[in-house]
Amino acid sequence: MRTETARDASLWYTLNLGDATLAEESLDQIRTLFSSEYEKAGKSEDMAVFLRHESEGRLHCEVQVYFSPATATVAEAVGASPCRKPSCGGLGLLAGSEMAWLVLFPDFDPPR
Repeated sequence: MRTETARDASLWYTLNLGDATLAEESLDQIRTLFSSEYEKAGKSEDMAVFLRHESEGRLHCEVQVYFSPATATVAEAVGASPCRKPSCGGLGLLAGSEMAWLVLFPDFDPPR
């Protein structure tokens, strides 16, 4: 039986930062929070934050940030919501090791 406080090790998180031209301050905050947790975790390769610019037919794109399951603490600190694992297309690595691509998306050839 699972408890309410137990985290799902496969649960991803997402946060919409809105207009890409206004997202830099929030992205900096996420990088800072991530860096602290990443160091505490010994730079774990399954810790990563990804982003994608999404427009969905709108004039301006919005920045959507995705937090891997191992970054749940960071995701919760910034108010991200649980989501499914994102598709790889169009994702960029915001924070974490390049090895995170191989760990989190083993069938994907990451951008270089």
